[in-house]
Amino acid sequence: MASHIVGYPRMGPKRELKFALESFWDQKSSAEDLQKVAAGLRSSIWKQMADAGIKYIPSNTFSYYDQVLDATAMLGAVPPRYGWNGGEIGFDTYFSMARGNASVPAMEMTKWFDTNYHFIVPELGPDVKFSYASHKAVDEYKEAKALGVNTVPVLIGPVSYLLLSKPAKGVEKTFSLLSLLPKILPIYKEVISELKAAGASWIQFDEPTLVLDLEAHQLQAFSAAYADLESTLSGLNVLIETYFADLTSDAYKTLIELKGVTAYGLDLVRGTKTIDLIKSNFPKGKFLFAGVVDGRNIWANDLASSLSTLQGLEAVVGKENLVVSTSCSLLHTAVDLVNETKLDDEIKSWLAFAAQKVVEVNALAKALAGQTDEAFFASNAAAQASRKSSPRVNNEAVQKAAADLKGSDHRRATNVSARLDAQQKKLNLPILPTTTIGSFPQTVELRRVRREFKANKISEDDYVKAIKEEIKKVVDLQEELDIDVLVHGEPERNDMVEYFGEQLSGFAFTVNGWVQSYGSRCVKPPIIYGDVSRPKPMTVFWSSTAQSMTKRPMKGMLTGPVTILNWSFVRNDQPRFETCYQIALAIKDEVEDLEKAGINVIQIDEAALREGLPLRKSDHDFYLKWAVHSFRITNVGVNDTTQIHTHMCYSNFNDIIHSIIDMDADVITIENSRSDEKLLSVFREGVKYGAGIGPGVYDIHSPRIPSAEEIADRINKMLAVLESNILWVNPDCGLKTRKYAEVKPALNNMVAAAKLLRTQLASAK
Repeated sequence: MASHIVGYPRMGPKRELKFALESFWDQKSSAEDLQKVAAGLRSSIWKQMADAGIKYIPSNTFSYYDQVLDATAMLGAVPPRYGWNGGEIGFDTYFSMARGNASVPAMEMTKWFDTNYHFIVPELGPDVKFSYASHKAVDEYKEAKALGVNTVPVLIGPVSYLLLSKPAKGVEKTFSLLSLLPKILPIYKEVISELKAAGASWIQFDEPTLVLDLEAHQLQAFSAAYADLESTLSGLNVLIETYFADLTSDAYKTLIELKGVTAYGLDLVRGTKTIDLIKSNFPKGKFLFAGVVDGRNIWANDLASSLSTLQGLEAVVGKENLVVSTSCSLLHTAVDLVNETKLDDEIKSWLAFAAQKVVEVNALAKALAGQTDEAFFASNAAAQASRKSSPRVNNEAVQKAAADLKGSDHRRATNVSARLDAQQKKLNLPILPTTTIGSFPQTVELRRVRREFKANKISEDDYVKAIKEEIKKVVDLQEELDIDVLVHGEPERNDMVEYFGEQLSGFAFTVNGWVQSYGSRCVKPPIIYGDVSRPKPMTVFWSSTAQSMTKRPMKGMLTGPVTILNWSFVRNDQPRFETCYQIALAIKDEVEDLEKAGINVIQIDEAALREGLPLRKSDHDFYLKWAVHSFRITNVGVNDTTQIHTHMCYSNFNDIIHSIIDMDADVITIENSRSDEKLLSVFREGVKYGAGIGPGVYDIHSPRIPSAEEIADRINKMLAVLESNILWVNPDCGLKTRKYAEVKPALNNMVAAAKLLRTQLASAK
């Protein structure tokens, strides 16, 4: 029985690629140094899968930034502003598209479906001249073959590539991106032909957009694309991979009727209803790559349950045509549990990271072939039973408090307009008030202090002293820049979710459980294994300390319950909304303690609210209802004079703007600049927003420093659709990934732009 892995984490077990990328970007190492690190990681990944007995091993899933940007490079779809003149795309052009450079901004970045991974959005139009400009897929196949590993090259499918793109600036928004299919398919044919010539026997096309709500003409595009590719694909086994949700019956019918396709990869973890479609109609002689091992969570697979599912499918598709696979790429999980030296044995027994999931896939494949590893299955069954019965998982008091939430929608008693009036009397802010989103640059010295404190190399007194000094530096800088509402810079936090999870019960933490978010940015998601509560205050000391250093308002900085949920590895033994309500009650306690401590502005970040939105529209209302309700629970008990902010970033918010309004925050700051100010279009279309709002005025994920004039121009665009008395001026997101040499001039220009507009507004009265 055969086994398959959809994709594998690329950062390395100790984030080797992250450090190599950052060293290259900082011009501390060469392109050759970066390529050497990357080649070493690829080699170890391929060898690991081969040694584990995996038959279908992927290649071209390794990326220096993201796989969609790799496809853009392959197709030569470089926007003109990057000055690319043809030929093989090198690092300069590639990373300029991803990160921007001194003279031009980066391309838009957005979430990859409903994950915390991101991709660079292709900018396309009728005048794009496509050309075969990156041979990466072929080169990596040959590289693996030279190492003795015959891989399955993976490409983003042509239809998904177009459906994930956007019309370039200046192109009509109504432009049909699918009309470009005849222009990109010749490039795909060149790549396929080269792979065949190099000896490839299988090829995998990732077409994840098949799980979305697609219209008939979009489904027809899949049929047309693969019919066009059929003759070129002749002689190859072709796998179409989908993931993250069920397929509709129409999408499933389209998939199984595609020309020239040998196999279908289906997510049977998040797409359990698809099993019914398989059982009712599966094409004879085709392969099913059954994704029964979860690629998006870290819980050990219930091997007995998965084996039962596979045996049921075997009766439908045939023994020789069933391949055991992961539900999606393992990119979304941590790398290897072996590197976790501080997790206790009980919790560790409940988990499986990418390396362990590879073993699970192969164990299931062997069991299906009648070669069950009895000891492995028995150990797995014991761990499953231990998790169900452990007293660490269940807290009756927390469960009762969450159950008692039913029957109220938890809204503040006064409407937002009256609250803003009360807050203005207390805060006395100028028109177009300036603020930042929370974090300030995390310097090498600051990281050293936190690392040494965690390792017990410095005392708590020395740690507190160092953090206070950092806060004072950040406060003084903001006062010098004349920012209106200050932040303390979050020097005590490595990560906005990890910091809170470490102080909440029901959470566990890893040492090396890193997961890529975008580029070199990695996060270490907490593991929510049990019921959640807050044993003691988490941020009050630091926020109060910062407030004591200034007379200006100091924001208390919290992460909201939906974001903590969506950026964690969440327990899978109860509905997600139940866990979210528990977290909301814990944050509510913290909000009320901050208010008692004299903090009059409290930001509860919900950066990840949009990314948790289910992929199917029929599931949206239920999710948004409990997600928005969870946010309101956190601040329902504060006074009218306490101003509640929230922040959201890097998603398309226009389709959920009414739910954002329903959150009933006093002020929302939201990403805007990198997405070509798409957010503003919703207000141009007539949506009325009465609370404070701060669409980001510059992109913090690029090292580029915007001028005051450029920022003023952005603010003017906002003033065309928003009232000046509700508009705030702020960056797109937190500043932790930037350097002070970039932050100081950018913020200085931001404040200068706000002051210029204030003067113009005053003179216009």
